[in-house]
Amino acid sequence: MNGRARAKARGVYRGEGAFQQPGSPRAGYSGSSDLLALESGREGGNGRTRDGNSPPKFGFSAGSSGYKVMERGGKIRCNFADMGVNTREKMEHVKDSKTGCSGIPVKVVTNLFGLNMPREWQLYQYHVKFNPELESKRLKSALLYNHPDFKGKPMVFDGVSTLFLAHKQENQVTELSCETRRSETVKMIITLNHQLQSSSPVSIQFLNVTFKKVLKKLSMHQIGRNFYNPSDPVEIPQHKLSLWPGFSMSVGQYENRVMVCADVSHKVLRNESVLEFMTSLYQNVDRARFAEMCEKELVGLIVLTRYNNKTYRVDDIEWSVKPTDSFEKRDGTRISYKDYYKQQYDLVLTDLNQPLLVSQLKIKGRKNIDKPCVVHLVPELCYMTGLSSHAKSNFHLMKALAQETHLSPESRHQRLSRLADNIQRNKDARLELENWGLQLGCQASLTGRVVPSEKILMQSEMCMPMNAGDWLRDMRNMKIIKVPPLENWMVVCIHRNMDLTHDLVNCLRRVGGPMGFRIEYPRVVQVPDSPLAFVRILQQHVNPEQQLVMCVLPSDQKDCYDSVKKFMSLEQPVPSQCVLARTLSKQRMMMSVATKIALQIACKLGGELWAVEIPLKSLMVVGIDVNKDAVAKGTSVVGFVASTNTSITRWYSHCVIQKAGTITADCLKVCMEGAINKWQRCNGELPARVIVYRDGVGDGQLRMVVDYEVPQLLSVLNECGGGVRRPKLSMVVVRKKTLCRFFTEANRSLQNPPVGTIIDMEATRPEWYDFFLVSQHARQGSVNPTYYNVIYDDNGLKPDHMQRLTYKLCHLYFNWTGLIRVPAPCQYASKLTFLVGQSIHREPSLELADKLYYL
Repeated sequence: MNGRARAKARGVYRGEGAFQQPGSPRAGYSGSSDLLALESGREGGNGRTRDGNSPPKFGFSAGSSGYKVMERGGKIRCNFADMGVNTREKMEHVKDSKTGCSGIPVKVVTNLFGLNMPREWQLYQYHVKFNPELESKRLKSALLYNHPDFKGKPMVFDGVSTLFLAHKQENQVTELSCETRRSETVKMIITLNHQLQSSSPVSIQFLNVTFKKVLKKLSMHQIGRNFYNPSDPVEIPQHKLSLWPGFSMSVGQYENRVMVCADVSHKVLRNESVLEFMTSLYQNVDRARFAEMCEKELVGLIVLTRYNNKTYRVDDIEWSVKPTDSFEKRDGTRISYKDYYKQQYDLVLTDLNQPLLVSQLKIKGRKNIDKPCVVHLVPELCYMTGLSSHAKSNFHLMKALAQETHLSPESRHQRLSRLADNIQRNKDARLELENWGLQLGCQASLTGRVVPSEKILMQSEMCMPMNAGDWLRDMRNMKIIKVPPLENWMVVCIHRNMDLTHDLVNCLRRVGGPMGFRIEYPRVVQVPDSPLAFVRILQQHVNPEQQLVMCVLPSDQKDCYDSVKKFMSLEQPVPSQCVLARTLSKQRMMMSVATKIALQIACKLGGELWAVEIPLKSLMVVGIDVNKDAVAKGTSVVGFVASTNTSITRWYSHCVIQKAGTITADCLKVCMEGAINKWQRCNGELPARVIVYRDGVGDGQLRMVVDYEVPQLLSVLNECGGGVRRPKLSMVVVRKKTLCRFFTEANRSLQNPPVGTIIDMEATRPEWYDFFLVSQHARQGSVNPTYYNVIYDDNGLKPDHMQRLTYKLCHLYFNWTGLIRVPAPCQYASKLTFLVGQSIHREPSLELADKLYYL
């Protein structure tokens, strides 16, 4: 199937009447995951400038899904639907106060800036009606902006009927007259609709767009959601990379006032065009496979066109379309791609035989969905963004990037302070704010609390870790809580790795003894050096009675890893452990590696490694995460992990694959039923409480979780309780990505806050029961707090209890001997969805449900 046929099949092929203008804006985001061949180690954690009388290029709309704000041309697509969700008002126990009291108070500096405005600041929203009716948005805007009553005054008009003013008109209804260039008289009837307070969703959206304009006044360019400065790049020439410094900024209503949250951002760009990449690939691969390899490497990639600083997702490659071909412009005339770029950007194309890239634009509100809107891009003018998987494995490159991007709290604070100073000093930026009665204030400081450290409970001892980031040394000579002996297991390796394999087995037996884990010698099977050979051997030798199968992989080929995991999770459900031979060659690290692998194997056998004190009895905790399938486009992977004992050390896991767009709650009911049944079989009764931590909730999805997922979970609990005594439910939305940062001052400089720092006032939202928690130790750069939003809670737990429990659960992830960013069930669910979405692509066998086979 050629590129055109594939494009047709995917619905992105250029259709008749489809808009085909090159370089149309589209915001894109890139992200990729690397193969972890060694399964041990630390877990991670756009147009011309208009004059002052021309209409700004943004508008407002209110739809059924909530308010939206957008910039014409598709530059801004921010969904503010979450702002209309008020969950705290339904929780009686936190209506008056949602702050805890335990712990040691600590002064915290934030990246939140006050927004000074008059006490009675309001935004006035008007409806504009034209008589006679006009179809042209441009004509409407021109008539309104150039009318003597409005000319030079701060105003925003969406080009349709909505007008925003900084000051109130004298009358409720104002009638104005004007003339077009054809001397036609047009009446404008302007009616006051709303007087909006600063805390209203529409006002917040308006303020966000205003600050985006302020950043543009500072000569910054928007790429995706953030703004960058291309004139001050950090060059890394040995790796052909450029790093653009920039900022992300968001205005929001916090507890007592509207504030601006700003953070430092960086954009990694390759100094290599797509054409250069294709040429290099052509010289290094089989010519017959060149097109296939190109599409494999480029489709799905985000590229940047530097002539307009816009990003696009590559959806296909049109091998039959060349720069000398022509396309139809909006005015109906035709022009070649070559001439278009010369006329529009004064760019001369050097290769007239290069194929063109296809990018499908997502334009909301288009009525004719049968004719997809696509653009063609010239590879010579497109630059690749992000890092390739090969680059991510380059230690020196990642170290160089970390030095530039992982800023210390002091450096981050200094950059943000310079940004604030630049806004104050830049006349245009300052005027943009002053026109609306606004002024950027100082950085906010507040008070947080540091909760006490947790004790780690082992089989017969306990330890108080000296370093909360990693307590491996503290527990090295202590026995883990419980693990069955490993007696019937098999190791598969190629002949040249036989010595490494025996060394690993001996080390596993040595480290297993002190931790109370008896490991017998396995059956060792040799295979030819071929990815398919591993699966053939597994098919011949694996049986259900075996406890574990270990594969020592000769290389980090993903195909080999995936085939092993697929077979062991679907066809013959036995826990498996893959180890990269290269890791075992480091003799000095063998004991450390063996210790981590032994702990992983113990988990996969259903073992319990350590625990913390859990005051709540008969408590079941659940983690839910959602991820995309890397191969099956349009599908998502839902991971559901629930505890099955009172000490929260054993787990039940379920994974469901569903079509994208399907409400997640549809499968959560099945998962919760399985978890409740498992708990009942293990404990002889129902749990008294269920606390669900829901990760993977995107912007604008909070309403869906509240309206659909919570009722589904409640229905399961009601049914299993028989209407007499159902388990009480709490549901907490977890967000790892948040703009807010917190720092403490020490030795006249800013540092990361201590582990266990909780922020539950001033930086939180008044309509939500929410808090921030710093639960991990940052070895480099600034720590990123995790944000928790309790959206449903009939457990009635005090804020202190909910916060402390959440912190405790961050200690119980057995794949890392230290604290992690999120509660353990969330991280387990994330690992489960990663394995299924990247390697298996099918729902794993439920015979493995009571084992952490995906670590």
